[in-house]
Amino acid sequence: MPIDGLMLSAIVRQLSDTLTGGRIDRIQQPERDEIHMLIRAGGKNHKLLMSSSANNARIHITQQSKKSMEVPPQLCTLLRKHILNGRVVSISQIGLDRIAKMTVESADELGDYTLKHIYVEIMGRHSNIIFTNDEGIIIDSARRVTADISRVREVLPHLRYELPPGQEKINAIECSREEIKAQLEMFSNQTLDKAILNSLSGVSQQASRELSYRFFGDERTSPNIWNNHIDSIAGDIKKFFDELSDNISPVIFERDGAAVDVNSFVYHSRPLEQQIPKEDPSRALDDYFYLRDKKERIHQKSYTMHNLLANALERCEKKLGQQLEKQQEVENKEQYRIYGELITASLYAIKKGAKSAKLVNYYEEDMPEIEIPLDEKLSPNQNAQKYFKLYQKAKAAQALLYDQIRENREEIEYISGQLVNLENITEENELNEMRAELVKFGYIRNNPQLSGKKNVQKIPETRPMEYTSPSGIKIYVGKNNTQNDRLTFSADGNDYWLHTKDIPGSHVIIRLEGKPLDDQTLVYAARIAAKYSKAKNSSQVPVDYVQRKYVKKPSGAKPGFVIFTNNKTLYVDPLDENT
Repeated sequence: MPIDGLMLSAIVRQLSDTLTGGRIDRIQQPERDEIHMLIRAGGKNHKLLMSSSANNARIHITQQSKKSMEVPPQLCTLLRKHILNGRVVSISQIGLDRIAKMTVESADELGDYTLKHIYVEIMGRHSNIIFTNDEGIIIDSARRVTADISRVREVLPHLRYELPPGQEKINAIECSREEIKAQLEMFSNQTLDKAILNSLSGVSQQASRELSYRFFGDERTSPNIWNNHIDSIAGDIKKFFDELSDNISPVIFERDGAAVDVNSFVYHSRPLEQQIPKEDPSRALDDYFYLRDKKERIHQKSYTMHNLLANALERCEKKLGQQLEKQQEVENKEQYRIYGELITASLYAIKKGAKSAKLVNYYEEDMPEIEIPLDEKLSPNQNAQKYFKLYQKAKAAQALLYDQIRENREEIEYISGQLVNLENITEENELNEMRAELVKFGYIRNNPQLSGKKNVQKIPETRPMEYTSPSGIKIYVGKNNTQNDRLTFSADGNDYWLHTKDIPGSHVIIRLEGKPLDDQTLVYAARIAAKYSKAKNSSQVPVDYVQRKYVKKPSGAKPGFVIFTNNKTLYVDPLDENT
C-alpha cells in the first residue's frame, strides 16, 4: 500500500499548510470513486484529488486532469450544493490512522454559515469518501455500505458517522517511551518488524522493516537479538516519530523503470539510486500514480499483442515439430534407394503377393540379411519402382525442407525476441513502434481507418534505457527492435556490443567515448544484457560481447537481427538492482 499513516501524515501537513483558508471554486467527479476540487489559496489555484478506489485510494494535490462524468453522481451534486464557494477551515488526520478529515465552512440556503466535513478513508477495498454535517450525520458517500455488506459499520445517508473499528495499536507521537516499550513487550516472541507493525498505528509493513533495518541492519531482526535492547529501541522509535515532521523527504521507489512504492522519507534499507526525490508529498504521490497508471495502460494495450505473438509462437513451434519429423523421414531416403536396388536385383526370388522379402544387403560389408516391407497388391518390380519414387521425392524435398526449418527457426527467434521486448517496454511510443513493426510483417492487422497516408502519424523517436557503470562509463539498452537497430548502428565502431548468446534479449552498447574498457564495466554491462533477456531469471547466463564494428545487419533482415564475428563470451548472473 503506497499510503500508510506516516505518508498520510506528511500529506495532511502539506495540505493543511497549503489549502487552509482557501476557497472551493469548482467540484468535479471524473470517476465514481474520485473527487476533484479546485481550491484558490495563497493567490494560487490548487487541484485537490480525493479517491476511494480500492487500489488507488489517496488524497493529495494533483497536476493531472480528467474529464467529468456527463451526469454528475449524487455525491458530486451534494458537494456542490453544500460546500461550493466554501472556505477550507482545516485538514487533519485521525491519529496516525489512514483517515484524513477536511472541514469546510459555507453558507446554507438561509445564508447561515455552517461546517461540513469530508472523511477520506484509505483502507484498501474498504476505502471511502464520506460527507457529513457538523453533527456527524452522513449526507452521502462515494460507497454506501449496508448491513448486508458489513454488520460492523454501516455507511448510509442520515446515519451517524463512526470511525472504523480500531486495531488496539498506539500512536507513537502521543505515547511515551515507556508506553512504546510496554506495547513492544506484548510481541516479544516476534521479529522486530512484526512487533513494530502490530504495536504502532500508521506503520506499514515496509516502514516497520525499515525501522528494524535502521536499528540492527536487518529488516527482520530476531526476538533473541532485539529483546536485549528493548529500552534503546523504544527510545529510538520515540525519537523517530517526534522528529518525523522535520524529516519529510518524499521519494518514489523505482525498480526496472517502474514505480513500485512511494515513501515520505528515504529508506536506508533500499538502494539510494532507486529512490527518486520529490519536492513535496503531493508531487510524490501524483507522479507515483501517474507512472503506475501508465504502466497499467501499457500492460493493457500490450495484452492483445502478447496473445497474438504467443499464439504465433505456438504455431511455429508445432510446425517445427512436424518439420523435424519430416526431416527424419527425408534423411532416410538412402534406405529407399537401397530397398529398390535390392528388390530389382532379386526379382526372381520374390513371390508376387508377399508382404515382405528377406534379402542380402550387399551394400554393407558383412552383407547382413534384411527384411524389406512390400505392398502385397503390387508386383516385385512395382514395389521396387515405389521405393525409387519415394527416394526421388525425398531427395527433392530435402533441400526445400532445410530452408523451411531454417526460416521457421528464425521466425521463432524473432517472435521470442518480441515477447521479451514487450516485457522491457516502458513508454507507449515504444509500444507503438513495436506495433508498427508487427503490422509491417503481418503479425497484426492494420487499422483500416489509419491506412490512408494522410492519417498516418509519425511516431516520435524513443530513447533506450541508460545505465552508468561503476567506472562512470555509459551503457545503453534497447527496449524494442527499432531501438536495438538504432542503438547498435549509431554506436562507434570501437564501442562494445553485447547480447545473450543464442537467447532472445536486448542489444546493449557500452559507449566508451575514448575511454578504455575495464573489466568491471564489461561484467556490469553483461549482467544488464542478461537482465533484459529471456534468461533474466536464470544464473550463469552466456553473454556475447564484441566491438561494434564486427556487428553487421544482413540485407533484408528483420529489425533487431544481426550477425557478428570475433566475439567472446562471459557467463554472468543477471543484474539484481536490489542488491
